Amino acid sequence: MNTAKSFFGLRVLNMLASLILTAALPVAVHAADTDWTPDSGKEPPKSWIDPDTGHRVIRITNEPGSDSFYFNFNAFTPDGKEMIYTTSDGNLMVVKLSNFEARPLAKGITRAIVVGHKTPTIYFTKENEDSFHLSLWAANIDTGEIRKITDLPRRASVVTINADETLGAGSYIEGDIVGPGVYGGKMVQQNRMGEKNLGEPENKGQNMAMRLAAKLPNTLFTVNLQTGAITKLIEHSTDWLNHFQFSPSDPTLLMYCHEGAWHQVDRIWTIRTDGTQNQLVHHRIMEMEIAGHEWWGADGDTLWYQLQFPRNVAGASFISAYNVKTGARVWYHQSVDAGSIHHNSSPDGKIFCGDGNNGNPWILLCYPVPNANDHTVGTNLIAGGSLKVERLVNMSKTAIHGAQNYRLEPNPMFTPDQKYVIFRANIFGPDYAFAVEVAKATTP
Repeated sequence: MNTAKSFFGLRVLNMLASLILTAALPVAVHAADTDWTPDSGKEPPKSWIDPDTGHRVIRITNEPGSDSFYFNFNAFTPDGKEMIYTTSDGNLMVVKLSNFEARPLAKGITRAIVVGHKTPTIYFTKENEDSFHLSLWAANIDTGEIRKITDLPRRASVVTINADETLGAGSYIEGDIVGPGVYGGKMVQQNRMGEKNLGEPENKGQNMAMRLAAKLPNTLFTVNLQTGAITKLIEHSTDWLNHFQFSPSDPTLLMYCHEGAWHQVDRIWTIRTDGTQNQLVHHRIMEMEIAGHEWWGADGDTLWYQLQFPRNVAGASFISAYNVKTGARVWYHQSVDAGSIHHNSSPDGKIFCGDGNNGNPWILLCYPVPNANDHTVGTNLIAGGSLKVERLVNMSKTAIHGAQNYRLEPNPMFTPDQKYVIFRANIFGPDYAFAVEVAKATTP
């Protein structure tokens, strides 16, 4: 036997085995691989596999300061093929979910509202010459046609569109009151690279308390999208009315909240568009109990919300639901590793996603685990269960990116095909929108 040939053959076999093994492993794209740092002047990575979770993350926007929508505002076309996002200079962009190619749609907007559930239309507002007046607009996502719908009442905003796209809903503060106690919500900030970011004010809690205590009279209204006619549903309320969300299936059902520090308000309400059936969804029964960050399930019958019983007590948190047709309720207990600023439900209603928080910096999935059906038989019992957590993206500082500043809340949402969870993040400095694959990556 030729020893030299045998040795050479063994080396070749070892090299081939090593190559096959390496190719089979998922490869994470680290900063060193892309030669990117915050000061490099280069674009951040477009995709990588999170080394801590095995899930692929894709940066789907290219404009520094670009953001996906707030977690409970629909951003997707009815066919599920495209998504709208915004840029820091007031532009609306359309991105294809098949390949994440983007194109511009509209410029100079004040606020994006939602994409229609019936037609491929994005509704938005623009500021008129008089900054106290906004106008309501619509853009056809397929054709690019943009049309003005109507001018809104003084100091009014529209923040939701109903299921058949016949009505919008919003509110306005009555009279000429401005100054202390008027809470403006999000603010635009400069980050370390100079780009504009959408974030929460540092004094948000103080502002909310001032706004609630101010008792400013305000009106909840609907606007007819064909005629511009205004219908007042609630007038002269000195409670702060906010977070309006139409049911995605029932065009006559509107959810809204009594805004303020959550432990000071009975927050979640529903009302019909004719002004009837104005009712509280969750009534607090304990001091410091809070319920909020409410959203509609895709069925339009299930109203989900976060519940802490009471606030900031370990082990006292739930993702809760109320069915508006049957009155049935469910509370899924969440451990600390499921904690998030926002949760959201999948289109099929079977799982949740979450955006984490400063103490739990992960984009994550939560799988409901119902309790065993061995409880005492009775009526009006709240169904229970727990949540099993799967982590998708590490939002703390890693070799790939910097740490998320959670003043920019990631606001997670599933794509219509449930293949991705969309979120926004400042892990590369400026805001960008990202998609993380729900399934673990199998190839580099």
